[in-house]
Amino acid sequence: MKSLGKLILFLIVISCKAVSAQEAQNPIIFADVPDMSMIRVGDTYYMSSTTMHMSPGVPIMKSQDLVNWTLVNYAYDHLADSDALNLSHHKNAYGHGSWASSLRFHEGRYYLSTFSSNTGKTHIYTTKDIENGPWRAHEFRPMLHDHSLFFDHGKIYMIWGSGRLHIAELEADLSGIRAGTERTLIEDATLPSLPKGAKMGLPAEGSQLFKINGMYYLFNISWPAGGMRTVIVHRARQLEGPYEGKVVLQDQGVAQGGLIDMPNGQWYAYLFQDHGAVGRIPYLVPVGWKDAWPVMGEQGKVPSKLKLPESKGLMPGIVSSDEFSRTKDQSALPLVWQWNHQPDSNLWSVTERIGFLRLKTGELANDFLQAKNTLTQRTIGPTCSGSIAIDVSQMKDGDFAGLSLLQKNYGLLGVRMEGKDKSLVMVNAHTGIPEEVAKIALKEQRIFLKASCDFRNRKDIAQFYYSTNGSQWKAIGNELKMSYTIPHFMGYRFALFNYASKAAGGYVDFDYFHFTTN
Repeated sequence: MKSLGKLILFLIVISCKAVSAQEAQNPIIFADVPDMSMIRVGDTYYMSSTTMHMSPGVPIMKSQDLVNWTLVNYAYDHLADSDALNLSHHKNAYGHGSWASSLRFHEGRYYLSTFSSNTGKTHIYTTKDIENGPWRAHEFRPMLHDHSLFFDHGKIYMIWGSGRLHIAELEADLSGIRAGTERTLIEDATLPSLPKGAKMGLPAEGSQLFKINGMYYLFNISWPAGGMRTVIVHRARQLEGPYEGKVVLQDQGVAQGGLIDMPNGQWYAYLFQDHGAVGRIPYLVPVGWKDAWPVMGEQGKVPSKLKLPESKGLMPGIVSSDEFSRTKDQSALPLVWQWNHQPDSNLWSVTERIGFLRLKTGELANDFLQAKNTLTQRTIGPTCSGSIAIDVSQMKDGDFAGLSLLQKNYGLLGVRMEGKDKSLVMVNAHTGIPEEVAKIALKEQRIFLKASCDFRNRKDIAQFYYSTNGSQWKAIGNELKMSYTIPHFMGYRFALFNYASKAAGGYVDFDYFHFTTN
């Protein structure tokens, strides 16, 4: 009997540990995935996000459990033709491009809307197949800031604004606002988050509207001066109002998003947190209901653990290594890659040399941030590394190529060609001004470069390394103190680059990009 009792106790302990190990943890994605908009179609979830000046734009991810996400598509390859979006003639779209999107499913069709200060327009993309497309593009003026697309009683609406929120009906063909329908929905949506006498910081924005059990719920974020990012919800029995509002969450700065329900009836809020140099990272917060109001968190707090399946990691769904080897049925680049601004398709290839990514020089640049065809992936927390092998034998005088951590205050390690001489150069721009902090003469035609990031406890530091054999690494230069800056409005990204300062025509071949993480 004692043996049987011990066996039962052992099985209970093992079972409890297994259940505990299957819990998901916040943040659900430790990477830059801000401004989420989420829908459920049957038992499948889809989520759009913001990547601004990156191309292709408006990433779409898929999940079966709200925790494990995989990139499946983008809304567009090309937003518009302009020097700023093309990173040409000393112009750029850093921190702009397209902003917060609204993802909806209505009568068998997917709708994804966004807006752009570069084009001055509101853009709406529609498709019957969100994972494969094709997308049909619609656009109109003006751009409607942080809008929410909404379907109700056979009509299409948009809600948008900052502080004062507006509503208007759209034309059925999505060609613009229907004349005479625009009006103020809420005069000052920020008020519920402002204690008496408090000063306004960031006014209410980031609208997302939902209809649940006949009630309309409008989500917004505000940021009272001296306070933190705060979730505000207004509700009404009629779309036109009147609306009453209150604060529903104020914890750890986790805010901005909306609601998603599971087939089993459980509700969650999808929100994000500003988390330093890694970017704006998604959280899930359980939601209950009381008196027809959403009640968020556990006693008003964001839980660290969730009763959802554990994460299997962000690789290869959101980030991934790449050997640059392609079969006939594979796309040229996996979806994890995005170009810094819109690329010149004539200046890159994965077919000219099989098993390699070739980056050719084109438009001249004297600054890494103006280098065209820089190819990027997200960094992820808590720690991660990216490494490359690069053939530099076909560089020309004035060329510079290598591996970077891209943000306004960037760091990079690359090979610079000066006359017939090559040097390995580390540049640190943590102050906002690029400084060459290390330079080593280089004879090799093939070199290995690596960048390692540490986001633990918001350390936000990175170190660069090089190797001549791919196995023994040496640190070079000094630590990069990474910082999230508003001009770029994006978490740091690994970036493969090659640009010319004197004459076009040179090229480099990247053998691989290896992504590692703990």
